[in-house]
Amino acid sequence: MTGADGVRSTAKGILVHDGKVLLNHCNDVFNGDYYTLPGGGQEKYETLEEALQREMLEETGYRICDMHFAGLYEEICDNEEYRRVYPQYCHKMYHYFLCRLASVERAEVTEMDESQLDCQWVRLDELSHLLIYPLALHANLQRMIAGEGPLFLGSEHIKLPHG
Repeated sequence: MTGADGVRSTAKGILVHDGKVLLNHCNDVFNGDYYTLPGGGQEKYETLEEALQREMLEETGYRICDMHFAGLYEEICDNEEYRRVYPQYCHKMYHYFLCRLASVERAEVTEMDESQLDCQWVRLDELSHLLIYPLALHANLQRMIAGEGPLFLGSEHIKLPHG
């Protein structure tokens, strides 16, 4: 959701199961191949928990439960052309939640992000070898999985957007 102040509120899920975390595999012209956490924008009159449940189901096909706040991160895209074309995506607040699978049964994926190729279960010991955006998340994801949160991952100005 983009409020009157132009800030987009997003909910992202850290879904860990059997020693693996679920990540969206993405590719775009700015960044090439990279990974992000599943989740997305909060709609008007939707709670963050409702947004996360909806987004996880849409992007991954998995239903989640037991959501616990794990971290917050703010990102501002400074690219003037991107700001002109996509102003609603240039200032985001990422709300990260640890969550569990409600069921191992997977529904059909109904709505992927534009840059999303698929979602993949990645072993926790392989995370350091992947490019995960935002970079502040990459640096702190293991800490959040370990329950060291909630963490404030900072605020950052970026040159180019990512999924």
